Amino acid sequence: MAARTKRKSLWLGLGLLVALVIISLIGLYQTTLNNDSGEPAGGAIEMPSTHGDFSLAQLDEGDIAIVSFGYTYCPDVCPINQAVKRQALAQLDETQRERVLPLLITVDPERDTLSRMEEYMQFFGDEFIGLVGSATQLEDVAARYGVIWRRVEAPDSAMSYTIDHSASLFLVNREGEILQRVLYSPTPHALISALENELDG
Repeated sequence: MAARTKRKSLWLGLGLLVALVIISLIGLYQTTLNNDSGEPAGGAIEMPSTHGDFSLAQLDEGDIAIVSFGYTYCPDVCPINQAVKRQALAQLDETQRERVLPLLITVDPERDTLSRMEEYMQFFGDEFIGLVGSATQLEDVAARYGVIWRRVEAPDSAMSYTIDHSASLFLVNREGEILQRVLYSPTPHALISALENELDG
Protein backbone atom coordinates (compact mmCIF):
# COMPACT_ATOMS: atom_id res chain seq x y z
CA MET A 1 0.00 0.00 0.00
CA ALA A 2 2.79 2.39 0.94
CA ALA A 3 4.64 1.50 -2.28
CA ARG A 4 1.50 2.21 -4.34
CA THR A 5 1.02 5.57 -2.62
CA LYS A 6 4.67 6.40 -3.21
CA ARG A 7 4.36 5.50 -6.92
CA LYS A 8 1.21 7.60 -7.20
CA SER A 9 2.98 10.57 -5.63
CA LEU A 10 5.93 10.09 -7.98
CA TRP A 11 3.66 10.07 -11.04
CA LEU A 12 1.83 13.14 -9.79
CA GLY A 13 5.15 14.89 -9.27
CA LEU A 14 6.36 13.95 -12.75
CA GLY A 15 3.04 15.07 -14.24
CA LEU A 16 3.31 18.41 -12.47
CA LEU A 17 6.90 18.84 -13.66
CA VAL A 18 5.95 18.07 -17.29
CA ALA A 19 3.05 20.52 -17.06
CA LEU A 20 5.35 23.25 -15.73
CA VAL A 21 7.88 22.60 -18.51
CA ILE A 22 5.13 22.79 -21.17
CA ILE A 23 3.76 26.03 -19.70
CA SER A 24 7.26 27.51 -19.63
CA LEU A 25 7.88 26.53 -23.26
CA ILE A 26 4.57 28.04 -24.36
CA GLY A 27 5.44 31.27 -22.57
CA LEU A 28 8.89 31.35 -24.14
CA TYR A 29 7.40 30.72 -27.59
CA GLN A 30 4.84 33.51 -27.19
CA THR A 31 7.51 35.90 -25.93
CA THR A 32 9.68 35.08 -28.93
CA LEU A 33 6.75 35.71 -31.27
CA ASN A 34 6.01 39.05 -29.62
CA ASN A 35 9.63 40.20 -29.71
CA ASP A 36 10.45 38.98 -33.20
CA SER A 37 7.61 38.89 -35.68
CA GLY A 38 9.97 37.91 -38.47
CA GLU A 39 9.19 41.13 -40.31
CA PRO A 40 12.09 43.31 -41.48
CA ALA A 41 12.73 46.46 -39.49
CA GLY A 42 13.37 48.78 -42.44
CA GLY A 43 14.83 52.15 -41.55
CA ALA A 44 16.99 54.84 -43.10
CA ILE A 45 18.53 54.45 -46.54
CA GLU A 46 21.39 56.82 -47.26
CA MET A 47 23.76 56.09 -50.16
CA PRO A 48 25.41 57.65 -53.19
CA SER A 49 22.99 57.43 -56.10
CA THR A 50 22.61 58.15 -59.79
CA HIS A 51 20.90 61.41 -58.72
CA GLY A 52 23.55 62.47 -56.19
CA ASP A 53 23.66 61.63 -52.49
CA PHE A 54 20.33 60.06 -51.61
CA SER A 55 18.37 59.77 -48.39
CA LEU A 56 14.80 58.65 -47.79
CA ALA A 57 14.46 61.80 -45.70
CA GLN A 58 14.47 63.76 -48.98
CA LEU A 59 11.00 62.42 -49.75
CA ASP A 60 8.07 64.69 -49.04
CA GLU A 61 5.53 63.70 -46.40
CA GLY A 62 3.15 61.17 -48.01
CA ASP A 63 5.62 60.16 -50.73
CA ILE A 64 6.55 56.51 -51.19
CA ALA A 65 9.73 54.83 -52.41
CA ILE A 66 9.53 51.44 -54.14
CA VAL A 67 12.75 49.83 -52.96
CA SER A 68 14.24 46.72 -54.54
CA PHE A 69 17.63 45.04 -54.33
CA GLY A 70 19.41 43.67 -57.39
CA TYR A 71 22.24 44.28 -59.83
CA THR A 72 22.73 45.39 -63.41
CA TYR A 73 24.18 42.08 -64.66
CA CYS A 74 21.13 40.19 -63.38
CA PRO A 75 19.74 38.25 -66.36
CA ASP A 76 16.07 38.04 -65.43
CA VAL A 77 14.58 38.95 -62.03
CA CYS A 78 16.02 42.48 -61.78
CA PRO A 79 14.97 43.79 -65.20
CA ILE A 80 11.55 42.22 -64.64
CA ASN A 81 11.26 43.95 -61.26
CA GLN A 82 12.12 47.33 -62.81
CA ALA A 83 9.66 46.71 -65.66
CA VAL A 84 6.97 45.86 -63.10
CA LYS A 85 7.65 49.16 -61.32
CA ARG A 86 7.38 51.04 -64.63
CA GLN A 87 4.11 49.27 -65.53
CA ALA A 88 2.65 50.00 -62.09
CA LEU A 89 3.61 53.68 -62.30
CA ALA A 90 1.93 53.90 -65.71
CA GLN A 91 -1.37 52.78 -64.10
CA LEU A 92 -1.35 55.62 -61.57
CA ASP A 93 -2.75 59.06 -62.25
CA GLU A 94 -0.28 61.93 -62.57
CA THR A 95 -0.76 63.17 -59.00
CA GLN A 96 -0.16 59.70 -57.58
CA ARG A 97 2.82 59.08 -59.86
CA GLU A 98 4.56 62.23 -58.61
CA ARG A 99 4.46 60.80 -55.07
CA VAL A 100 6.28 57.55 -55.96
CA LEU A 101 10.03 57.09 -56.36
CA PRO A 102 11.44 53.82 -57.78
CA LEU A 103 14.78 52.79 -56.25
CA LEU A 104 17.21 49.96 -56.96
CA ILE A 105 19.98 49.20 -54.44
CA THR A 106 22.77 47.16 -55.98
CA VAL A 107 23.94 43.99 -54.27
CA ASP A 108 26.97 44.00 -56.58
CA PRO A 109 28.92 47.16 -55.69
CA GLU A 110 32.06 45.50 -57.05
CA ARG A 111 30.83 45.86 -60.65
CA ASP A 112 27.94 48.31 -60.41
CA THR A 113 29.55 51.73 -60.53
CA LEU A 114 27.33 54.80 -60.45
CA SER A 115 27.92 55.37 -64.16
CA ARG A 116 26.87 51.82 -64.99
CA MET A 117 23.83 52.12 -62.74
CA GLU A 118 22.88 55.40 -64.43
CA GLU A 119 23.04 53.78 -67.85
CA TYR A 120 21.00 50.80 -66.63
CA MET A 121 18.28 52.85 -64.92
CA GLN A 122 17.73 54.97 -68.03
CA PHE A 123 16.22 51.90 -69.71
CA PHE A 124 13.28 52.19 -67.34
CA GLY A 125 12.75 55.93 -66.92
CA ASP A 126 14.32 59.19 -65.80
CA GLU A 127 12.65 58.92 -62.39
CA PHE A 128 14.37 55.60 -61.63
CA ILE A 129 17.26 55.96 -59.17
CA GLY A 130 20.11 53.50 -58.66
CA LEU A 131 21.95 53.38 -55.33
CA VAL A 132 25.51 52.14 -54.90
CA GLY A 133 26.72 51.88 -51.33
CA SER A 134 29.89 50.51 -49.79
CA ALA A 135 29.97 46.87 -48.70
CA THR A 136 29.32 48.04 -45.12
CA GLN A 137 26.35 50.21 -46.13
CA LEU A 138 24.90 47.36 -48.18
CA GLU A 139 25.24 44.84 -45.36
CA ASP A 140 23.56 47.23 -42.93
CA VAL A 141 20.59 48.09 -45.15
CA ALA A 142 20.13 44.52 -46.40
CA ALA A 143 20.06 43.20 -42.83
CA ARG A 144 17.44 45.75 -41.78
CA TYR A 145 15.27 44.97 -44.81
CA GLY A 146 15.63 41.20 -44.46
CA VAL A 147 17.40 40.86 -47.81
CA ILE A 148 19.67 37.90 -48.44
CA TRP A 149 22.18 37.63 -51.24
CA ARG A 150 25.10 35.39 -52.12
CA ARG A 151 27.71 35.37 -54.83
CA VAL A 152 27.69 32.32 -57.12
CA GLU A 153 30.88 31.69 -59.08
CA ALA A 154 30.38 31.03 -62.80
CA PRO A 155 33.87 30.31 -64.18
CA ASP A 156 32.53 29.24 -67.60
CA SER A 157 30.55 32.46 -68.02
CA ALA A 158 31.76 35.80 -69.35
CA MET A 159 30.26 37.38 -66.20
CA SER A 160 32.52 35.24 -63.95
CA TYR A 161 29.86 35.27 -61.20
CA THR A 162 26.17 35.86 -60.61
CA ILE A 163 24.32 36.83 -57.44
CA ASP A 164 21.34 35.06 -55.96
CA HIS A 165 19.23 37.55 -54.00
CA SER A 166 15.86 38.32 -52.47
CA ALA A 167 13.47 39.89 -54.96
CA SER A 168 10.68 41.45 -52.87
CA LEU A 169 9.65 45.07 -53.39
CA PHE A 170 9.27 47.35 -50.37
CA LEU A 171 6.98 50.36 -50.18
CA VAL A 172 8.74 52.71 -47.78
CA ASN A 173 8.02 56.20 -46.47
CA ARG A 174 10.48 58.98 -45.67
CA GLU A 175 11.02 57.63 -42.15
CA GLY A 176 12.05 54.24 -43.53
CA GLU A 177 8.88 52.56 -42.31
CA ILE A 178 7.99 49.57 -44.49
CA LEU A 179 4.37 50.23 -45.45
CA GLN A 180 4.01 47.07 -47.51
CA ARG A 181 6.20 44.26 -48.75
CA VAL A 182 5.26 43.00 -52.22
CA LEU A 183 6.48 39.55 -53.17
CA TYR A 184 8.20 39.11 -56.52
CA SER A 185 5.88 38.72 -59.49
CA PRO A 186 6.44 39.15 -63.23
CA THR A 187 3.15 41.07 -63.42
CA PRO A 188 2.37 44.46 -61.81
CA HIS A 189 -1.04 43.68 -60.30
CA ALA A 190 0.10 43.19 -56.68
CA LEU A 191 2.29 46.29 -56.80
CA ILE A 192 -0.48 48.43 -58.31
CA SER A 193 -2.89 47.29 -55.59
CA ALA A 194 -0.34 48.00 -52.84
CA LEU A 195 0.48 51.45 -54.23
CA GLU A 196 -3.17 52.46 -54.64
CA ASN A 197 -3.91 51.28 -51.11
CA GLU A 198 -1.11 53.38 -49.62
CA LEU A 199 -1.62 56.45 -51.83
CA ASP A 200 -5.34 56.54 -51.20
CA GLY A 201 -5.00 55.78 -47.50
